[in-house]
Amino acid sequence: MAKRKHPHRKHRLLVSANPVLAVETELPAEATPACIHKICYNADHLESKQLTMQDIAHWQAPPGHTAWINVHGVLDIPLLQAVAKRFKLHPLVLDDILNTEQRPKLDSYPDYLFLETRLFYYDADNMSVSSEQISMALGREWLLTFQERPSGSFEPVRERLRQGQALIRQSGADYLCYALLDSLMERYFQVLEAINDDAEQLETHLLDRPSPEDLQNIHRLKHVSIQLRRAVWPLREVLNSLIRNEHGFFSPQTLPYLRDLYDHTVHFTESLEAIRDMLSGLLDIYMTSLSQRVNLEVRALTVVAMLFMPATLIAGIFGMNFSEMPWTHDPYGFWWAVLIMLGIALIMLLMFWRRQWLSSRH
Repeated sequence: MAKRKHPHRKHRLLVSANPVLAVETELPAEATPACIHKICYNADHLESKQLTMQDIAHWQAPPGHTAWINVHGVLDIPLLQAVAKRFKLHPLVLDDILNTEQRPKLDSYPDYLFLETRLFYYDADNMSVSSEQISMALGREWLLTFQERPSGSFEPVRERLRQGQALIRQSGADYLCYALLDSLMERYFQVLEAINDDAEQLETHLLDRPSPEDLQNIHRLKHVSIQLRRAVWPLREVLNSLIRNEHGFFSPQTLPYLRDLYDHTVHFTESLEAIRDMLSGLLDIYMTSLSQRVNLEVRALTVVAMLFMPATLIAGIFGMNFSEMPWTHDPYGFWWAVLIMLGIALIMLLMFWRRQWLSSRH
């Protein structure tokens, strides 16, 4: 078995005991500008506001409020350092946030839990997916989320907070963490539904008229399914660890929702396996259709060859160098020979037609 290679770390932090870290990085020109958005809420009050790097250094949540700090853009190193210093994040946490090619995982620290997962985007035109890393740090009364770019995936949760829905407004940061994970799972199912629709359309086209492009599309969808499985399977392990609640960051009221979310990941995995089996079946259909097409072409060539075989035989017989042969001196001998050739060909065509050898569907 080949050894698993670690993902390339594009942005490496120099590990230090100080949360304000030295950095070795070269920011790409197209990096998304970073911004901090905070929401503080309880059952009766909600405050939503953009924060600057100077604001976060001295910001305190009001007593009795749950704080949600969301950071868009993870390549602004000074800003991430300010957030890390304010919430006392471990240097390895910042390293994991900057390494945007990791699999979903969960790490526990004395004052918070740190988890990572992925958000997928499906391109129906190219039958491909792209993804971004979502990082979360869950404290007792606060939740930090880090996104590579604004995606709108958390907007339904923000809308529920603005509308004052009782459950989420009266619950703490643990339920907010569940709500965000649930919104990501909904996006997973949207991607899965789009893949399933494309697979069904591909199946219809394969049964009608397969083409080499269909084979490429099958392999594209299989690659997409593999990428999704690599993301969701570790997420099941993360949710299973959260359900055990060994560090007590989740209240008993939130644990049933986590178990329900775990069931959704199981359902997603089973549906994804069904699509993968369907794609394997489509590959078999394509190969069978290709083989059938070759058989039809070979049969057509065989029919043409058999039609000319009697004519070749008759022409060969009358081409022998004998001085005395039937119809050799007959003025209509040539036409008699051609008539026999055509008659035999017509009789053979009739036999092939009755055996349905001339049909392209058999």
